[in-house]
Amino acid sequence: MGKVVLVTGVARQLGGRFVRRIQRDPEVDRVVGVDAVTPEHQLGDADFVRADIRQPAIARVLAEHAVDTVVHMDVTGTPLGAGGRTSVKETNVIGTMQLLGACQKSPTVRRLVVKSSTSVYGSAPRDPAVFTETTPPKSLPSGGFAKDAVEVEGYVRGFARRRPDVAVCVLRFANILGPRADSPLADYFSLPVMPTVLGYDPRLQFVHEDDVIEVLRIASHEPRRGTLNSGTFNIAGDGVLLLSQCSRRLGRPTVPVLLPAVTWVGSALRTVGVTDFSPEQIRLLTHGRVVSTVQMRETLGFTPAYTTAETFADFARSRGPGLLPPEALARAVDRVAALPMAGGAKAADSTTQSAG
Repeated sequence: MGKVVLVTGVARQLGGRFVRRIQRDPEVDRVVGVDAVTPEHQLGDADFVRADIRQPAIARVLAEHAVDTVVHMDVTGTPLGAGGRTSVKETNVIGTMQLLGACQKSPTVRRLVVKSSTSVYGSAPRDPAVFTETTPPKSLPSGGFAKDAVEVEGYVRGFARRRPDVAVCVLRFANILGPRADSPLADYFSLPVMPTVLGYDPRLQFVHEDDVIEVLRIASHEPRRGTLNSGTFNIAGDGVLLLSQCSRRLGRPTVPVLLPAVTWVGSALRTVGVTDFSPEQIRLLTHGRVVSTVQMRETLGFTPAYTTAETFADFARSRGPGLLPPEALARAVDRVAALPMAGGAKAADSTTQSAG
């Protein structure tokens, strides 16, 4: 008998895509998709079970289907439908606790894959240039999705200690982008004019949604020869982009705002539908974040098909043209940077070249 894979969060596009992909693998016998909301997209031949992972009933689902592999994708920063931030946090944290409790009691579960985020490292002024998987954050995230991810990983580590017989893989994804991206950062990049923090040009990394599906698939199976897919791994495309480079490539002008006023801007953005423009998002757009992907390549044995720049280009194409043609915007920015009052212009130019 082949593997029985249970996937949470299948009502979201990414979860639905993964379900459709994993069931094509020859070693997978059955896929069970779980969500509190009925998906609007097709799940192929997968069995869909409408269940809220915040409720103890999830244990019954594991038992009834004799699940041996659990892929927990229901850790997210955006609500689905009418749900708000409270609902998202409960699903992220309480839902994970219930799911792990069910896995702990299950005699059949042998592998657990958790979709996490590089936001667990936070974003602070004195951060290292590059975070590795073992680098402690300078300041732990204090709210929003980032804090949820920290709590989720804490519960997963506890589970791994209690069930050492279960192979546990935590994938810390950089900001996920692509044509169907659904995240606070994708909402931000879709604004006609992007507010930025005056005096800061953060370095950002992205991972393409296609690469997300593939690395989750690799983590769901037994490791290939010469690789290990248990542990914690940073997942990101090669290279970095500065926020100013992102705005140019989108053709969307930026409005620099003094740091004390950014909190007000965040509140204003939430009122127009950018759901989680939290303090942690603001810190990311101030200080940026870059992670090492050495373990992803050398231990997990995964090489993304898209670089950070290619991921962003695919996302930008899906969003259509901005207010200004990218070339015209780039020329305008260059002219402003060349003015005598634009202090640090040379330094900014050298930073752009090294990141580009």
